[in-house]
Amino acid sequence: MRKLVMMLCGAVFACSSYSQHTLRLMTYNIRNANGMDGIRNYQRIANVITEAGADVIAVQETDSMTRRSGEKYVLGEIAERARMQAYFAPAIPHDQGKYGIGILTKRKPLRLETVPLPGREEARVMLVAEFEDYVYACTHLSLTEADRMASVEKIRETAATYHKPFFLAGDMNAEPDEDFIKAVQKDFEMLSNPKYPTYPSLHPGKTIDYIFVFKPTAGAKFLKGSRVVNDTVASDHRPVTVDLCMAEKPDRLFRARPYLQNPLDGGMTVMWETTVPSYSWVEYGTDTTRLKRARTVVDGQVVCNRTLHKIRLDSLQPGQTYYYRVCSQEILSYQAYKKVFGNTARSAFSHFTLPSADADSFTAVVFNDLHKQGATFEALCRQIQDINYDFAVFNGDCVDDPANPVQATKFISQLTEGVHGDCIPVFFMRGNHEIRNAYSIGLRDHYDYPGNKTYGAFNWGDTRIVMLDCGEDKEDSHWVYYDLNDFTRLRHEQVDFLRTELSGKAFKKARKRILIHHIPLYGNDGKNLCEELWTPLLSKAPFHVSLNAHTHQFAYHPKGELGNNYPVVIGGGYSINSATVMIIQKKKETLTVKVLNTKGDVLLELNL
Repeated sequence: MRKLVMMLCGAVFACSSYSQHTLRLMTYNIRNANGMDGIRNYQRIANVITEAGADVIAVQETDSMTRRSGEKYVLGEIAERARMQAYFAPAIPHDQGKYGIGILTKRKPLRLETVPLPGREEARVMLVAEFEDYVYACTHLSLTEADRMASVEKIRETAATYHKPFFLAGDMNAEPDEDFIKAVQKDFEMLSNPKYPTYPSLHPGKTIDYIFVFKPTAGAKFLKGSRVVNDTVASDHRPVTVDLCMAEKPDRLFRARPYLQNPLDGGMTVMWETTVPSYSWVEYGTDTTRLKRARTVVDGQVVCNRTLHKIRLDSLQPGQTYYYRVCSQEILSYQAYKKVFGNTARSAFSHFTLPSADADSFTAVVFNDLHKQGATFEALCRQIQDINYDFAVFNGDCVDDPANPVQATKFISQLTEGVHGDCIPVFFMRGNHEIRNAYSIGLRDHYDYPGNKTYGAFNWGDTRIVMLDCGEDKEDSHWVYYDLNDFTRLRHEQVDFLRTELSGKAFKKARKRILIHHIPLYGNDGKNLCEELWTPLLSKAPFHVSLNAHTHQFAYHPKGELGNNYPVVIGGGYSINSATVMIIQKKKETLTVKVLNTKGDVLLELNL
């Protein structure tokens, strides 16, 4: 029952469009924008930075308002041309202005800190910029070995005050085999490649520019690459860049709550999405202390390194309550002989109960033609918030005209969370609008249709439910389909399916029988292309009710009114004034259908 489990489904999920957290770092000694040709050129430096495409740049040797720079704020001049933000840290007064280091960044830092460092020939500093997910520190160290060695502890102490990845970048004035670099590497991991020399720019023979990360705060990451930019003129140093894939925070790994589908044949399918490619599994059991693990394996391989996850729980006992949680571990890199994993997230526990074969009671809710109207859906959900229902059906044209996976995910998440789909199974049926637009075929990946067909039949206890797929509302030959549809074949397939279903034991033995399809055979506002194929079979079929949609106008047609052999209930439209929700309730021998509008008014109460 949905209401009972609401209190157990309290995990908070971030519904957003996060992607893999990539970061490009850069360090550049710009020589105050004075090139090897003797020309000061701010635009040239800005061009090097822009072409490198870094997110944040550590800059060394830059003036502010000195006479030699023409009383220009050099870092600001470059930032304006590169369309970045500039943050300057003076190290010494110089030539009626100041001289020091700086940071250029695309994003505004949360906090800035300037740390004095030893320097005999001139004072030195480290500029620290804290961002939401990392810290970037720029420095230009002394020419004196003793001063550099004395700087190591101060740098380490500063890095240890932060609890997020701390990057150190700059001109260290030391080569890789020197004691200073070895001392730094005790606490810092070198990300840039020391085999690539950076100075002098015309014919580089020394590596003195580096990017490091503080080991205790480095976290999970994947170093995608490092390079020295091949520029020989703009400065006497070549800039260095590092590309990283940073682990996403655990609380940002889930895009939405998991949702349940296909509760048939002793199993249940759990689906969810992550914000980044992940390895995922489900932990489940009859209580939360003894858990099994389920994952999807196809042809010997675990299905992973994707953001959409579908895992089947098999060999479940009908009538038994199961607790479960979904788990995802980010995959930062998936290579032939190397895999790099990030953080792991686990949802809060939810639970579900499979129906027993002899169950004689249930409650279900049916929505239709929502056309991605979130406010309408929310208004309908408020009318059923005090009802205990066992499953939900979306009878077409709900996730309509899906253009891309982000758009589809957004409304699927709203639908499943609105009916607490992490605790009760959801059935998605196609309307004619779900099969339009660029992502219409991809939409199928978000669903687990019973029998892997968009039509089918199943038992909920002693009630048989038959679901059909009418396809489009126009002929396949219509010009708007560009000869990319063949729903004629799909409709003929269902003729064979209906013959088998209507003569089968499960259908004949059922106490009650419910038919659901999107476009009405009776009471449609146009021609139903299934009519000639299906009506000969359905006109004699002993269904207790047919639930339909499509016309955007609520209607009820008693048995025989339009030649129909069973009552027909048609749901309303997508507007706040026409939308409806159906409540199907089976109690022993009694089957009732109640239809509510967004105000809670009862439009129909049918006792079958």
